[in-house]
Amino acid sequence: MPAIARTDTKEAIIACTRALMAKKGYTAVGLSEILAAVNVPKGSFYYHFASKDALGEAMLSSYFAEYLADFDEILGRGNRTAAQRILDYFESWIESQSSFDCQGKCLAVKLGAEVADLSESMRIALKDGIDAIVRRVERALREGIADESITLVGEPGRTAAALYELWLGASVVSKLNRNADSMNNALTLTRTFLNIAL
Repeated sequence: MPAIARTDTKEAIIACTRALMAKKGYTAVGLSEILAAVNVPKGSFYYHFASKDALGEAMLSSYFAEYLADFDEILGRGNRTAAQRILDYFESWIESQSSFDCQGKCLAVKLGAEVADLSESMRIALKDGIDAIVRRVERALREGIADESITLVGEPGRTAAALYELWLGASVVSKLNRNADSMNNALTLTRTFLNIAL
């Protein structure tokens, strides 16, 4: 278990949960393991969270806030075309997934299928986070059309959703195969879909 920087109890619990669930998944991590790792009594946990699901929802909200800030930094690079910024994002995706030990970098991949039928609040938190990512991809596609670095046949919103779905699936297959081939294939397809020169 990596050392968790102590800020306050709530943040320590969220950080520990994120690290544990990124490694083991939702169902394999019990409250007692989390509380032992942060040395917090059960009463303190229930002061901050009504349930394990409420903790999972808070953890996902924290994760997506950080993820989206990183994505916004990539999309905000003013010295690059929209097409280059989109490719930068997907190349960073490959980089973060290629260790196959994501440690918090791939919670949508790690938890998506697992919690969809177990926790409605976590399902919604995952859906909201993914929707925010797709909206950013759509915005970047529209900027690419405007700066003429991208040529789309389809509607930008549907294309953005399809690209995210492609990359999510590629990430799962990469984890199964323990190599980045499917993500590299997804990058090639992304370039093709967006008519970006190789």
